[in-house]
Amino acid sequence: MATTLPTLLPFSPPSYQRLPQRSSPSHPSYLSHPSFLLLHDCSHPNEIFQALTPIIKNCLISEPFVQNKLVALFSRCGCINEASKLFSSILYKPDELYHCLLRGHAHHSPLEESLSFYSQMRLAGVGPLVYSLTYLLKSCGDRSDLKRGKEVHSQLISNGFGSNIQAMTSVINMYCKCRHVEDARKMFDRMPEKDLVCWNALVAGYAQNGLAKEALELVVRMQECGQRPDSITIVSALPACADIVSLRIGKSVHGFAIRAGFDTLVNISTAVVDMYSKCGSLSSARLVFDRMPVKNVVSWNSMIVGYVSCNEAGEALKLYKMFLEEGINPTDVTMMGVLQACSELSDLEEGREAHKLLVRNGLGSDTSVMNALITMYSKCKRTDLAAEVFQSLQSKSLVSWNAMILSYSQNDRPTDAVNLFFKMLKKNIRPDSFTLVSVIPALAYISLPRQAKWIHGYAIRLLLDSNIFVRTALIDLYGKCGALSSAKLLFDLMTERHVTTWNAMIDGYGSHGLGKMSLWLFEEMKRSPVKPSDVTFLNILSACSHAGLVDEGKKYFRSMSEDYGFEVGIDHYGAMVDLLGRSGRLEEAWSFIEQMPLKPSISIYGAMLGACKIHKNVQIGEAAAKRLFELEPEEGGYHVLLANIYASVSLWEDVARVRKMMEKQGIQKTPGYSFIEFKNQVHTFYSGMTNHPQAKQIYAKLDELIEEIRLIGYIPDKNLVRDIEDDMKETWLNSHSEKLAIAFGLINTKPGTTIQIRKNLRVCSDCHNMTKLISRSTGREIIVRDMNRFHHFKDGKCSCGDYW
Repeated sequence: MATTLPTLLPFSPPSYQRLPQRSSPSHPSYLSHPSFLLLHDCSHPNEIFQALTPIIKNCLISEPFVQNKLVALFSRCGCINEASKLFSSILYKPDELYHCLLRGHAHHSPLEESLSFYSQMRLAGVGPLVYSLTYLLKSCGDRSDLKRGKEVHSQLISNGFGSNIQAMTSVINMYCKCRHVEDARKMFDRMPEKDLVCWNALVAGYAQNGLAKEALELVVRMQECGQRPDSITIVSALPACADIVSLRIGKSVHGFAIRAGFDTLVNISTAVVDMYSKCGSLSSARLVFDRMPVKNVVSWNSMIVGYVSCNEAGEALKLYKMFLEEGINPTDVTMMGVLQACSELSDLEEGREAHKLLVRNGLGSDTSVMNALITMYSKCKRTDLAAEVFQSLQSKSLVSWNAMILSYSQNDRPTDAVNLFFKMLKKNIRPDSFTLVSVIPALAYISLPRQAKWIHGYAIRLLLDSNIFVRTALIDLYGKCGALSSAKLLFDLMTERHVTTWNAMIDGYGSHGLGKMSLWLFEEMKRSPVKPSDVTFLNILSACSHAGLVDEGKKYFRSMSEDYGFEVGIDHYGAMVDLLGRSGRLEEAWSFIEQMPLKPSISIYGAMLGACKIHKNVQIGEAAAKRLFELEPEEGGYHVLLANIYASVSLWEDVARVRKMMEKQGIQKTPGYSFIEFKNQVHTFYSGMTNHPQAKQIYAKLDELIEEIRLIGYIPDKNLVRDIEDDMKETWLNSHSEKLAIAFGLINTKPGTTIQIRKNLRVCSDCHNMTKLISRSTGREIIVRDMNRFHHFKDGKCSCGDYW
């Protein structure tokens, strides 16, 4: 026996000869002393220390009963240092004192200390009791220390407790908590006798380890073996029903609980509420919840989280307000549910109130709660507040970094997202698939081909490139970086495709003007096991719009509701307006808007106004602009569009009126800019800028290009320029940001190299025509991604076919 003990310890305590126990009177007189009697009422460390003073004054501290009582109290209250000091000072130690301190160690000390004391106890000649070993097994299970748990298990067997039901139940618990359910089942099957507690331990083990089906099967078997389930069984069975989303079995278990009279127990009712919520039966969950005579915070949490999980965020917040009126202190689960509800509703005001409350309740240091707070502020478009929360975190988990990167990525701050990602890497934090799926869309927005290749290679090195969502994000990234062939190659290599994978590829073809390829791919998708989503149809309509496929677009618009039962959203209506408007069917587009069952949004009228600009329709343009100014009066882009419509038909007085209105209201036009990547640096150009280090060479190159393309038919479109002298109009046109970026690219790259430009606004007609001719005169392919789509210029032609 003694030879196996040191394996429990990092060191072996010195052995010593145990002194014989001193006998004491059966009824010592000091047991009735008031100072000793005070100890019986102590339940808190402060109370023990207060009672200790009169004990010392009355010289009772050396009495065995008093010493034993104090060791027991200190152990129970977690004052292990005090208990150990007193224990060491006692010369004659009864076995009970060892067991008492061992229990204290098991409950309140690190596992190594508990096992060390156990070894010391064995070396002192104290034989183990069943409950001593069960304390240690529980401690091993709580800390998921399988190695130590097995060692204690061997001690249990070697001391003859292998057939003890209580001991073996503790063994089963330990293996279950260490996630070795198969070993727990082996121990269970070997037991000659099994009581209800033993059955419950294994049922709970299966349920808590994600083996819900096996847990429910075991409940059936225990009844066949003559064991009637009790409330503990039901508390394990109900979550198992929720895990497999079986409302039928859940109702059956609920019915059993009612017949057995368990439904009045608060933990049972709470589990029932949670089961109904997770099975999607919110009405049943709320009925049970409302009938509960007593509710604890877990009951409220189950119902609040249930509403959030079933997309009933508004009801979740209503219930949360009732919760606060009850005066119950929220927990971390409460606040995470509430913050998620605020996220879904983009309710910033309620979210900020929740933030204040969680700080008052001491939950501001809970990383999970703070991560939920970052997400809430992100969904409410307040990345500044999300960043404040992120910076305040003393301990940032990977989830924290992911949440903040996603916040920047989803709120039009792609550069911040990418910078934060690289900062995370510098801190040696290893990304996961969610990190990559968060940062890749930011790279897609920036649209830098070199970065696309780098992140793809990095995903391969992390062994995350086969993750379906990472690969889908990479397909979308390559599509948005102009590398459609790379996107198609990744798509073709995938054996499993999610609906978002198909959507990314369909959108990639559409944004490059390959509308027919988008439609062909959609027909392929229809033959696959994957069903299209409403986003699929949005991408299809957009592809039809870019390619001028009006009849096809109309067909798919009808199909999404008639054939697939999707509810047509405001974005789908917007895509249809854009489709009709681009093709010149302005009257039809306006009639379509007037007949919409939904209230037209800014995007609807914006698409209409853009179409009127293309086709120079003043009447409908004015009507669309009027609606836009009512909805978003401070957006300068729409005022500029209206002014451009007037200018296209030489209504200069109206142009002046719009510009005067903009001046009066302090409305400014969004400045146009273009950028190009060169040698891992991004060079950004604004119209007319002269402060670039290579400005002289850039303008000289532009003059040279213009002379060349004049010979093959270039005529500047001076109608695009107003309010300046005629001889200055061409100079102004030639300083557009994309022309500066193209000239920079031609100067700094080798002949034959493809030049890729990113522009934040729509390409103007003069830049479009000039770029076609530059591609012809230089023999270069030039790729321009504007705010709507890609233009591939090659040999004097554009992939858009001059339809954009």
